[in-house]
Amino acid sequence: VVLADAHEEAGNNTMAIITIPAEARQIKDSTEIKQFLAQFNIEYDMWPLEDRVNPAAPAEDILSAYKPEIDVLKEQGGFVTADVIDVYPDTPNLGAMLDKFNKEHTHTEDEVRFILQGSGVFHINPGDRSVFGIEVWSGDMISVPLGTRHWFDLCKERRIRAIRLFQDQSGWTPHYLSDAVHEGYEPLCLGPAYLDGTHGATS
Repeated sequence: VVLADAHEEAGNNTMAIITIPAEARQIKDSTEIKQFLAQFNIEYDMWPLEDRVNPAAPAEDILSAYKPEIDVLKEQGGFVTADVIDVYPDTPNLGAMLDKFNKEHTHTEDEVRFILQGSGVFHINPGDRSVFGIEVWSGDMISVPLGTRHWFDLCKERRIRAIRLFQDQSGWTPHYLSDAVHEGYEPLCLGPAYLDGTHGATS
């Protein structure tokens, strides 16, 4: 199975894909995705895109267009700030930026992202269950609870635009783990080795 082709087969409006390499399994159905992630208290939803606002619009227009959803998340999660992050392949110091988050870590507040453009993978390490990856694309909203062991990689296009919410921007600081396992998993979006488990764990 060539996972990089999964979204091409389904078109550009595909939702997230969960990949569990130790089980050589993928989850693509939206209901199953939500049910699977709920076991780990991870929230997942799909928000409207082009029918709400141009995903390439200025940040202030984006935040205004999604104000109803943002206000709900603020009320539920105690968030006080929202912004739009824009990352391109030629973003200055991109490598250093990615190196902060592509190693297994935790945060002291929930990590909420709504993807406007581009894609990336949240790798989740539940500890007592198999590591899995959540590939997120335009239209996907994900909330990873505080304290969750995880790391994040951009896909090969190295492009992402997303709304972020914060309780306090210091909560975004990654807290690295001495027993991290990220080196045992593919750094980029999916790929055959990620599903069939041939990458192996190196730690």
